Amino acid sequence: MVIIQGKSVYKGIAIGKISFFKRGKIDTSKTTITDTQKEVERFKVAKDKSILQLKNLYEKALTETGEENAQIFEIHQMMLEDDDYNQSILDMINEQKVNSEYAVDETGKNFAEMFSSTEDEYMNARAVDVKDISDRILKNLTGIDLDSSTNEKCIICADDLSPSETIQLDKDKVLAFVTSKGSANSHTSILARTMNIPAIIGIGDALLNSIYDGKTAIVDGYNGTLYIEPTEPILREMKHKLQSDINERLSLNGLKGQPNTTIDGTTINVFANIGGVADLTKVIENDASGIGLFRSEFLYLESDDYPSEEKQFQSYKKVLETMQDKKVVVRTLDIGADKQIDYFNLDKEENPAMGYRAIRICLDKQHIFKTQLRALFRASVYGNLAIMFPMIISKDEILQIKSIIEVVKNELKEENIPFANDIEIGVMIETPAAAIISDILAPEVDFFSIGTNDLSQYTLAIDRQNAKLENFFNPHHEAILRLIKTTIDNAHKNDIWVGICGELGSDISLTETFLKMGVDELSVSAPCVLPIRNKIRNIDLSK
Repeated sequence: MVIIQGKSVYKGIAIGKISFFKRGKIDTSKTTITDTQKEVERFKVAKDKSILQLKNLYEKALTETGEENAQIFEIHQMMLEDDDYNQSILDMINEQKVNSEYAVDETGKNFAEMFSSTEDEYMNARAVDVKDISDRILKNLTGIDLDSSTNEKCIICADDLSPSETIQLDKDKVLAFVTSKGSANSHTSILARTMNIPAIIGIGDALLNSIYDGKTAIVDGYNGTLYIEPTEPILREMKHKLQSDINERLSLNGLKGQPNTTIDGTTINVFANIGGVADLTKVIENDASGIGLFRSEFLYLESDDYPSEEKQFQSYKKVLETMQDKKVVVRTLDIGADKQIDYFNLDKEENPAMGYRAIRICLDKQHIFKTQLRALFRASVYGNLAIMFPMIISKDEILQIKSIIEVVKNELKEENIPFANDIEIGVMIETPAAAIISDILAPEVDFFSIGTNDLSQYTLAIDRQNAKLENFFNPHHEAILRLIKTTIDNAHKNDIWVGICGELGSDISLTETFLKMGVDELSVSAPCVLPIRNKIRNIDLSK
């Protein structure tokens, strides 16, 4: 048995096989080959495999998301069959006697450049598609299986995972996360809490030994220990702990349908945070009163190009219809900082957390912002929609947003497209600036949502992604709590409601404190809804 100690970021027990997260760098350097016929055959095999993968993806998307979202895989199949594209690759192999990797990479670049240089918007979009199909062939040429899957749930091990990597995981097959690096506030940790699965970070280089791939292991999220090939006594002990966890979750199920009301009769909303349509099952299972944070940037993170208005509309519509009359709060695009998307072509920044991100990108690139707003307003007739805007620091920003909203609404009216007229508009309080001037911001909006993750790091001047600073990071710091109290007081003075949607919302040790402050709503990861409800129902604010 091998025992490796790390730091727990989410409690629980997981027993299963280790699967290392694989990200391969493809070598496309030019090499001379002698057997061109054999090289052509290599290319054709990789291309055929790519087409088969795309057919499977089309069928899967058709079933899960509908024809509109499945069409991209059909387009990619057609592009793979394009005569000019294929002939260019074959000519390079036969005439220049080069390897397939080089020929595919060069052809992909040439075609992408050709598409990008046109003024036609449709052709511009094909530049991203040709890069995608070329990458697919390259990965099949080099043996990296894009669509490999197993029916067995596993423990995902990695150095760390970026937001774009976590979105690609088949979450139904993840038992736990274990990472060599990372912080308690990394996206891997947040995802683990969202999925209600144990996670350990800071395991170190010992984890990176590939001999552990496929080995049976136990993740003890209570004390941050990873057991590889555990002994029978340890296995029995952990199975007992796992059963206790299951029994506790079953006991909480009795709270479904019960109000979030304290002993003295104070009721607040307990909503759920989601990243997309796939998270709705957990929201329903855990009986959330609504959705307090729909992280719309995940629609962008999971795409190879800017998601169209129609694609966004379908996603928002699905969520609103599923939640029926329950409130759904959508946060507009929040990228930048640690959430990078290649096709946005954002410059590298010295201090990205304080850089070009969130609402700053939207107000600068208004065509992207307007596309999202159009999709949201179109979807608004299918449920109870509210929209909130991230990283607000001034009243002027809110006035700019309102002006753009009016333009969008007028466009929709001219096109005879219906939308709801009573959509609540809110802003996120994520900076000390916003909290301090919350009395100025409140008259302009219908609600506040306090994003405690960023509010904490900006107030304490501590990068929450930096593992070296975790000993200095105190999310319960008096300064943070004072800013939250100030925000709540200023909201209520202006007759607007206020919620908390950051990680502190699910911190049961602060639930009573937040209720005493007067918070109206807590939005947490879906698995935390019932534990928070249980806590609320055992609080007596009259004492």
